Amino acid sequence: MVKGTQAAQLGASGPAPAGALLTSERRISGRRIAEIRGDFPALKRMVSRDGRESRVVYLDNAATTQKPQVVLDAMNDYYERSNANVHRALYTMGEESTAAYEATRRKIQRFVNAARPSEIVYTSGTTASINLVAYSWGRTFLKEGDEILLTEMEHHSNLIPWQLVAKERGCSLRFLPVEDDGTVDLDRLPLLWSERTKLVAIVHMSNVLGTINDVKRVIEFAHERGAPVIVDGAQSVPHLPIDVQALDCDFLAFSGHKMCGPTGIGILYGKEALLSKMPPFLGGGEMIEAVWLDHATWNELPYKFEAGTPPIAESVGLGAAVDYLSSLTMEGIRAYEEELTGYALRRLDTVPGLSLYGRAAARGAVFSFNIAGVHPHDLAQFLDREGVCVRSGHHCAHPLMRKLDVPATARASFSFYNTAEEVDLLVDALAKAREFFS
Repeated sequence: MVKGTQAAQLGASGPAPAGALLTSERRISGRRIAEIRGDFPALKRMVSRDGRESRVVYLDNAATTQKPQVVLDAMNDYYERSNANVHRALYTMGEESTAAYEATRRKIQRFVNAARPSEIVYTSGTTASINLVAYSWGRTFLKEGDEILLTEMEHHSNLIPWQLVAKERGCSLRFLPVEDDGTVDLDRLPLLWSERTKLVAIVHMSNVLGTINDVKRVIEFAHERGAPVIVDGAQSVPHLPIDVQALDCDFLAFSGHKMCGPTGIGILYGKEALLSKMPPFLGGGEMIEAVWLDHATWNELPYKFEAGTPPIAESVGLGAAVDYLSSLTMEGIRAYEEELTGYALRRLDTVPGLSLYGRAAARGAVFSFNIAGVHPHDLAQFLDREGVCVRSGHHCAHPLMRKLDVPATARASFSFYNTAEEVDLLVDALAKAREFFS
């Protein structure tokens, strides 16, 4: 993988001060970044380290995002006023709860441009969404000798479920390779494809390299050969405008907590024609139509896949998060984050001894790196002393770490509420770390 400083290759002429590119006056859909940051209580927090107090520089957004006050208020209001189980309740609080729960489903439908609300299934997160497809669709339609095509950059959530189903059904896994610049070699699609290829599972944006894969090209190729495609959208849905009908993906999985919503809720989008043919994943209340002692029939979509008491308050919070993101527009968010990404690349390239992994032209604001002679865990701990929050480890991507020939990396990941000043604070903290560990 590409290592070392490569500012010249990126066309950079050296670091520019934050104010020359992105200031707090920069706006997203008419709102100043400084004003937007004020919506997030956690970003106002001060931390004390070694007798020094500094504000939090939160750069772990690929793991989870902070929550705006409107999301916290929506969930609190639900619990204070309308807390009741959904569906079948004939009293006012139950009707209010059901209305809010289903309103979020329609908001998600519009947010990703699904054809109908019944194509939006509530889950607990991206992992649960992919497992639902693997166990319901995979166990039903995959048979011995079939092949599943993935990439070498998949998160464990889009790898292990397919390993388990492949072992059970007697299938094999094949992988599109990751190139030195952090891209997936899509030219190898025809070489890896066979008449036995029955499914493609691919990440849209890498949580390690920031690479944005051309999933539209993959989907078109697979559909021409009769295979469905599931897209891991955990990193892309919070940062890019997504249109599932334009992409024509068969399934899309994503999480609420990575898009300013609460933990414990995720979404599976699936084409109605496919979902209708799939058996339930979990059994229990709500997912049934009628039950006898020895058999049962299933509820209509999407409830067939929503067994038990659902994450109602979390759905309310996710609805508020979708409203918030929509008010800024995903196009506006993407444009700002592209500017921030370019600035971060230029600044990181000024850090001596820093190896940055992934140089795809199409990328998000996710930066995995190491500094020579410093273990990434030690680096992350030192940065915490400076008030800078980054992640370190394998990022649930063991195979990709082996491809990079590293045991782990440090990772800084940005969202639309981050600033160029915070990029500078990260770079300054990295310089201090390098001096400390030398």
